[in-house]
Amino acid sequence: MSERPSEDRIDRLIAELDRDAEASGYHLNPDDGFVRSLAVGLLTTEDRYGYRACPCRLAAGERESDLDIICPCYYRDPDLSEYGACYCALYVSEDVAKGSRELTPVPERRPPEEERETTPRRAAEKAGPGAETVRGFDHPVWRCKVCGYLCARETPPEVCPICKAKSDRFARFP
Repeated sequence: MSERPSEDRIDRLIAELDRDAEASGYHLNPDDGFVRSLAVGLLTTEDRYGYRACPCRLAAGERESDLDIICPCYYRDPDLSEYGACYCALYVSEDVAKGSRELTPVPERRPPEEERETTPRRAAEKAGPGAETVRGFDHPVWRCKVCGYLCARETPPEVCPICKAKSDRFARFP
């Protein structure tokens, strides 16, 4: 059994999450104890797998299989738009953060494993032949699967300039 992360490490992660959220127009859940428990879960999955998988979902332990649930997950934005919070409720809308909207249960959007497009191979298979570039661009167009950021270049950026997701969380567009 793994050890609980230190309080200092938990505090640093919460400060990092809050800083990144606010800089990107998001908000952390106003319940500090709840956020703290999710931070422990994120650090536990980071220690176990090497990445911060959503603590509210079952991770496979293989980064490529879990790309869609690495925090922030691919489903955060649609969940926030529709329900005011992401699936685990770490991120909430401004209305929820201010207390003018109550949190409600968020249904799971993650498709069954066989339907996921988390791997570059699956994305390429779905895109089909001739999808290497978008008409009018000399380079392939890459889309961040977390925030939707688009860029035209040979390879995706190492880190998304908007949401800070790593390059493996990009897929060729369309």
